[in-house]
This record gives sequence, C-alpha cells and structure tokens, in this order.
Amino acid sequence: MDAFIFDLDNTLYPASTPLFPLIDARINTYMHQRAGIPKERVDHLRRQYWQEYGLTMVGLARHHGVDPEDYLEYVHDVDVAAILRPCPELAEALANLPGAKVILTNGSMGHARRVLEVLGLQEVFTEIFDVRLAAYRPKPYPEPYREMLRRLGVPGSRCVMVEDMALNLKTAKEFGMATVLIGPGNGETYVDMRIDDVTLFPEAYGRFAREKGSLTP
Repeated sequence: MDAFIFDLDNTLYPASTPLFPLIDARINTYMHQRAGIPKERVDHLRRQYWQEYGLTMVGLARHHGVDPEDYLEYVHDVDVAAILRPCPELAEALANLPGAKVILTNGSMGHARRVLEVLGLQEVFTEIFDVRLAAYRPKPYPEPYREMLRRLGVPGSRCVMVEDMALNLKTAKEFGMATVLIGPGNGETYVDMRIDDVTLFPEAYGRFAREKGSLTP
C-alpha cells in the first residue's frame, strides 16, 4: 500500500479515554455562551446540524454567524497531556508499515499535533489533513477524501483507511480504499476488517494483506 490514512480522536487512542467527552462538553458550552443558543435547544440543534451538515460547526456558521476558526480554537482548548500518555509500542509498529502514514480528521490541525506529540507519534505521520482541507466540508462527504488523494498523488485503491466511525469508511470504500473499523460494528459490508484497538492494526493488517493478494504490502 502507498498510504495508510488514520482518523485521530477515538482511533489513535481508546474511545474510553476521557478526552473527547471534554471536547464534547466544550461544544455545548460554546453553543450556549458564544453562539447564544438557549441550553434547552443545544442538544437538539447539535443533532440537527450533525445530520444536515456532518459537523455541528458548519450549522453554527451558517445559521448563527459563528467563525469556524473561533469555534475550532475554543472546543479543542483541552489539556491533552493530562489525559493521554505516550505509546512507544504503537509508534514503532506504525512506523514499520510499508507506506506513508497520514491523518484525516474533522478536528483542527493544532489539536491533531498536540495529540500526536503526547502519544509520541509526531514522527510517524508525514501529513495531517484537518477539517480545513475542503473548506470545512467534513467526513463523510467526498470532498475531503478527494482532495486528500489529490495532494497525496495516489489512487484510493492504494490506500487503507482506519476509523472508529463506520460511516466515514463508507465513503472511503467508494474511493476504492481498504477499510478498517476500530471498535464495534454492525456487519457493514464496506468494512474490510474490524479490530478492537489500533495497537492491533499492524499485525492484523499483515494477516489480512496476505490473505487478500491484491492488498499485499
């Protein structure tokens, strides 16, 4: 494979880690305090904007005049180092994969860099593609996938995508990528492999690639 594409949050660290809940709480606070949305409307609008636009931020920008950059800075202002710990075993295993390793996240560049640094993975990943990649058009819309592949200069058929959200892998499969789901699934036909934890990926992928001749590294 030419490129291994990884999601960031709840993928490179366990979903049980209490990092994303902090971001989630800051989104609610932002909507109430910065965007002026009544508390009783926050949950409803978050669900509505996520369903309509794939990202709460997009709905807030369109309907409440929110500056996306102000939003990204506020919601990602969490103490990553107090929650995550380095994972040298994962760094070594990912570094040994035969291809470029990149991040594709709906979060911000700054947040991704902080997470990778704390995990000790900053030297493993050669590129970070954040939510700005396609003018704030998030996964699972096709635009960020298309732009990422254009910048990498590789076809989707030469890529593997690793994600904790199955829906994001559906689009990846439409671009011809091999797909790996971290965490539980529901038998999605577009998921090629499911594992419980990203630390299992290098070994599991090796077995998978040997079984699928066309995916031999």
